Amino acid sequence: MIPPQANAEFVCQMEDVLQLYTHAYDPDYPLVCFDESSKQLISETRTPLPPRPGQIERYDYEYKREGVCNLFMIFEPLVGWRHVEVTDHRTQIDYAQQMKYLVDECYPQAKQIQVVQDNLNTHIRASLYKAFPPVEARRILDKLAFHYTPKHGSWLNMAEIELSVLARQCLDRRIAHKEVLKQEIAACEKRRNELSCKVDWQFTTVDARIKLKRLYPSISP
Repeated sequence: MIPPQANAEFVCQMEDVLQLYTHAYDPDYPLVCFDESSKQLISETRTPLPPRPGQIERYDYEYKREGVCNLFMIFEPLVGWRHVEVTDHRTQIDYAQQMKYLVDECYPQAKQIQVVQDNLNTHIRASLYKAFPPVEARRILDKLAFHYTPKHGSWLNMAEIELSVLARQCLDRRIAHKEVLKQEIAACEKRRNELSCKVDWQFTTVDARIKLKRLYPSISP
């Protein structure tokens, strides 16, 4: 995505996220990056040929579509922990359920969870009120502080990096059934959590003001 030139809204949201990434780890205020993706389920129409000495496995170019699954990624980069929830849809209700899971299951002892996410139309506070009674929606929202990446700036969300790793290491092949997809993702998630794989984020506000100077409005003296 090509970011807008000289756009105050873009740089304001960008610097908000970049500043958040400089904070030291605090279990009372955990930093969580949230994102979502999809996976097309595909089955074979012909039986693949197994590998043989000197020849790799071969499969036919034809395939059958078996539907699409949504993947919600929850990633805590400072700890190296992630969880992927596989769902049939990505509605406001599904999003609200993930926020409840963050508050009640992942970080019940936290004072407030700092959530970095992009500007999808489901990633809004109102989604909680569609899914839960007002008292419950307010309870969950009071534990969440949302930080939005700017439009055309979703690369600022470290959950995108983790989704890219998942796609390359786990999903870069044909998977026909949702249950198989969940098993494969769970295995990948478990391995990376055991290794505490983190993200060494190096891009700072100082870097942005130099390298992305064209994105900042020109201020007349």
